[in-house]
Amino acid sequence: MNLPDAPSAFRSPMPPEQLWWWRAEDRDGNEVTVTGEHADERFPSQSDAESWVGEVFGDLVEQGVDAVVLFEGERRVYGPMSLHP
Repeated sequence: MNLPDAPSAFRSPMPPEQLWWWRAEDRDGNEVTVTGEHADERFPSQSDAESWVGEVFGDLVEQGVDAVVLFEGERRVYGPMSLHP
């Protein structure tokens, strides 16, 4: 039951929008298409996106990704951030 005029404590939670995403780039700044289980990942928060890239950066490097750029929707948040030491 979702009552639109009810106080927020009584409303059903809305599903989070997956606004945060990473652009994968090669050494020259060209976009790299990531394939497999890591393709087209979207996240509900910046911290979720950052945690994810910290967990899978090795897999991304194996696919030719040298750096990533974080976006919230269409807004560039930061990057490029190198995935190399």
